[in-house]
Amino acid sequence: MKKLLEQFMKFGIIGIIATIVDWGIFALLVELYGTADIWTEIISLKNWKVVATVVSFSVSVVVNYVASMKYVFERRDDMSRTKEFVIFLVLSIIGLGINILIIIGLEGTIKWFASWPAIIYRFAYMIPKVVATSVVLVWNFVTRKIFLEKKPE
Repeated sequence: MKKLLEQFMKFGIIGIIATIVDWGIFALLVELYGTADIWTEIISLKNWKVVATVVSFSVSVVVNYVASMKYVFERRDDMSRTKEFVIFLVLSIIGLGINILIIIGLEGTIKWFASWPAIIYRFAYMIPKVVATSVVLVWNFVTRKIFLEKKPE
């Protein structure tokens, strides 16, 4: 149990780093949306958030893969690195789908914060992202442990 807790803590630290990468890129892209008229003519803000989610999540997956397989999970001897990455990627893509569904599903909650102080309302678009990240964190740990970690002998 102690080893599992230690492993989850390492996973959490790496997850925090990957989350900072994910959220930072997501926020940067959302903030850039209104800076050029061309963006608003080509794509709606709602769809732009989906694009931003895909880009930010993809970069964070690479960061997470490298760090997780180096510091958290013990690699399996019977699995090539290519197969390992493909499994990691498939699990991450499913996580991305969960992430997108939650962000789209919770988009309407942002308006609940309209009467809150301006600084909170200004960044309320991150609330669905926080919820999505929490759900996908659990998905990632459990599925990676099941499919990627070396089984004890």
